[in-house]
Amino acid sequence: MEIRNNLSAAGLAPSIRTMFILASDKTLRLSHRWEVSMGAPVVTVDGQYVGRNWTQWTQGFAYGNAILCYDATDHPDLLEVGRSLTHAHMAEHLTHTGVHDHGFNNLSTYGQLRRLILEGRLESNDSELRSYELALKVSGAVQAARWTSLPGGRGYIYSFNGSHSLFIDTIRTVRICGVAHKLGHGLMGEQDCRINLLGRLLTHARTSAEFNIYYGEGRDSYDLAEARGRTVHEAIFNPVSGTFRCPSSQQGYSPFTTWTRGLAWAMLGFAEELEFIGSLPESDFASDGVMTKEEAIFFLEKAARATCDFYISQASTLDGICYWDTGAPDLRYLGNWKSSRADPFNQYEPVDSSAAAIAAQGLIRLGHAMGEAGRIYLNAGLTIAEVLLKEPYLSSNPQHEGILLHSIYHRPNGWDHVQKGAKIPFGESSMWGDYHLLELGLLILRLAENKYYTFF
Repeated sequence: MEIRNNLSAAGLAPSIRTMFILASDKTLRLSHRWEVSMGAPVVTVDGQYVGRNWTQWTQGFAYGNAILCYDATDHPDLLEVGRSLTHAHMAEHLTHTGVHDHGFNNLSTYGQLRRLILEGRLESNDSELRSYELALKVSGAVQAARWTSLPGGRGYIYSFNGSHSLFIDTIRTVRICGVAHKLGHGLMGEQDCRINLLGRLLTHARTSAEFNIYYGEGRDSYDLAEARGRTVHEAIFNPVSGTFRCPSSQQGYSPFTTWTRGLAWAMLGFAEELEFIGSLPESDFASDGVMTKEEAIFFLEKAARATCDFYISQASTLDGICYWDTGAPDLRYLGNWKSSRADPFNQYEPVDSSAAAIAAQGLIRLGHAMGEAGRIYLNAGLTIAEVLLKEPYLSSNPQHEGILLHSIYHRPNGWDHVQKGAKIPFGESSMWGDYHLLELGLLILRLAENKYYTFF
């Protein structure tokens, strides 16, 4: 990746404002067309959003898009859409015991609305704020209850695959437990045992850092120094004995290559948790079973830096965009792809712009957390953002319902639309890709205004 050191948040602000105008119109039009009976909008097919009955993990992104657009534009219709649809349809996600997606759905809606109230950005009464905070408490506790214990006090929130499965995706959703903890909540278990939600967050994060991230320390034959930061989508455990069995991949090419959206979830998740832990007083770490603040910061920064370094050196192209997997088999036909700009229209392997958008936010947040020492990460994030904010990635066609083009959902399962005459998917959007481009844009706008924001 060729990092551009001459970019600034203020310099990107005009392009971001243009993007939000475009996104606001698309978000409003989709909200008028979409019926809740259709499920959640997931991906586009020929430019039109459709659902996919796997899980409803994108519903919060659909409503969150409207809230983010309101944040950037102050358009009251967008607030009405995001607020009313959250009130009407998101409650079932608060008590959903079958998924690892609570942070995706509920922080994108209830969490964003709470933040706007606390910032004085929307009129509300005390009961509305308290209802959002109650929702976040419930969601954090329900998510924390989806737990597999491991020997030595370790454990993890298990994925929808079952109690044996630790997904790297969850490192971004587990922040819901942090918000619930900060609101004074805990998870009540058997015999009225109170489970500390900060402790559960940190235990999950440490297990993810230990088993889903590789540090060039020889854990397996492919754990090489030059591949420090390699990330595996899924870690498999024996849930009876708690023994780690093997790496796996639900959506990547193989357990020994890196699915780039999983890498991006790790980059952003570890960076955000690093920000969160750094904001807490030492007294929060005094409870039994909670590691020290120093221990937490050490492993979170180690994982965040390793994954961000891997993206920059191993996973991205010259312009900072990534293909869907670092080991995708037909990348060999693209020659030295790391030294060329990404080509979403090639005939061999698709790019995943959604992974790039998520990764860019992770880079910026890590860079911000590290101060001057993190300048390389901040500049890398701005470099990616500058590319995504224009064609061929920004969808300027008003008839196309997506905002960010060339997103990939599930390449191994063949779930992405392939246009007639093409060999690979391109030109389509995803709800998480759109949402994370908007989050990225809002973050950069706030940087330009010296109004940095966080999920907590």
